[in-house]
Amino acid sequence: MARILTLTLNPALDLTLGFDSLQLGTLNRSQEQHCSAAGKGLNVAQVLVDLGHQVTVSGFLGSANATPFEALFARRDFVDAFVRVPGETRSNIKLVERDGRVTDLNGRGAWVEASHRAQLLERLLQIAPGYDALVVAGSLPPGVELDWFVELLRVLKTLCPRLALDSSGDALRAGLGVAPWLIKPNEEELAEACGLVDRSLPSLRAAVRALRERDGIEHVLLSRGRDGVDWHGPGFALQARPPQVEVRSTVGAGDSLLAASLHGLLEGWPVERTLRLATAVAAQAVTQLGFGIQDPEQLAHLQAGVVLAPNVPQE
Repeated sequence: MARILTLTLNPALDLTLGFDSLQLGTLNRSQEQHCSAAGKGLNVAQVLVDLGHQVTVSGFLGSANATPFEALFARRDFVDAFVRVPGETRSNIKLVERDGRVTDLNGRGAWVEASHRAQLLERLLQIAPGYDALVVAGSLPPGVELDWFVELLRVLKTLCPRLALDSSGDALRAGLGVAPWLIKPNEEELAEACGLVDRSLPSLRAAVRALRERDGIEHVLLSRGRDGVDWHGPGFALQARPPQVEVRSTVGAGDSLLAASLHGLLEGWPVERTLRLATAVAAQAVTQLGFGIQDPEQLAHLQAGVVLAPNVPQE
């Protein structure tokens, strides 16, 4: 199995509250709750470990409330390469309704000083060359400017060409210029990053082709929610539709898709096998709270229900 490094610059303590239906401006009582140490890179890491890989996790972590994260690292057998910074890691509140709608209330994150950025870069320079793939995922915390982030991506790509980027907004837009090996935007993130006025599916797919042909991004996974995923890669364009499932929370579905796709690529699987697994892992993620592959039997059933199209239709 592969050795993978995930970088989460702005992790979070996620408090997920479940409701039948959320009513704004009045008292709501949750039916269930789940608290977890999270962040996109950490969510990816949990699925990768379940698939048998050795994972090192890194980024910036608030020292004042690091205990839940350190417990996760120990439980999941992650190698801890996080840089501690003063203050608390942010908290995110996710309000999940029975129909699957999620309302996010996200904190900003602990301030990162120049000395912390230098410490992280030095650590990554030491360890990154030993990995089969690097995953940079999530938002940027206060104190991390776009110029520094882009330079970080450039350095990481020279150390490990298999660089996967999963971010949004300005961070994704700037990161595209580095030409990562793989990106995984959803439809809204891709449209924003590419400045699309026309956000129709043909326009999105044209933008994907441009990113590959003009900018040199090898793999683009376009996450389309309930409609599945488009995967454009060297010499192929595939579409996968997941089976229908009862949605509990969409949190972590995209992270699960990325992790399972990376798994298949690093194992050298055929693209069809990889996309079938990745789509099923993402579908399973929306049926549960928390991250990782919690029910292997359910996953096998979901894989059988994934529908693949050999060519993405040009609608």
